[in-house]
Amino acid sequence: MKFELENGQTIDTAAMGPEERHILQKLLAWQSLVDSVAGFREKVTQALAAGWNGSGPVGLSPGLSRVIREMERQVAKRLSANRTP
Repeated sequence: MKFELENGQTIDTAAMGPEERHILQKLLAWQSLVDSVAGFREKVTQALAAGWNGSGPVGLSPGLSRVIREMERQVAKRLSANRTP
């Protein structure tokens, strides 16, 4: 899977480990379900702490960090678009 960042850069998850890809899959689901950016950040923290398949905590690599920041930006954009004036 490839993520395009706001600046046009592309992050390819093929370069990530299975633990990181699993976390991103979880976060893709949460991205559309959370009702705040803080809620999304909480899910990120939980996912990184839990890891994948009992693997334990997963570190935040530069690529994973950039994708998570982009996802957070998209959450904020979705929430601001859904606000009624």
